[in-house]
Amino acid sequence: MEPESPSRPKELPGAHVTRASDLVSYQDGAVVSREIVKKPTGSVTIFAFDEGQGLSEHTTPFDALAQVVEGEAEIVISGQPHPLQGGEMVLMPANQPHALKALKRFKMILTMIRS
Repeated sequence: MEPESPSRPKELPGAHVTRASDLVSYQDGAVVSREIVKKPTGSVTIFAFDEGQGLSEHTTPFDALAQVVEGEAEIVISGQPHPLQGGEMVLMPANQPHALKALKRFKMILTMIRS
């Protein structure tokens, strides 16, 4: 993946084939994100979580689909833990509390639908 430059947009260009895991890099002790599609009706963001990192419990007013690209994560939805590995996904329903934690380094694509 090429490093971002001021002239290169963060969004994914149309009609361009790329490997999802190449769109964002791991950083020690951090969560890294890159929004690759942003529309009024929703967005697609790819994340890289270092082992042990996560997002604390929160709710959103929209459904969100989490697709794990590689690694292992635990996503807790309304108190119910869901372990996921690369290639698996889970829908996080609107207005239900959810949290994420990296059991091992992992990357995921998050698709938010705003309707």
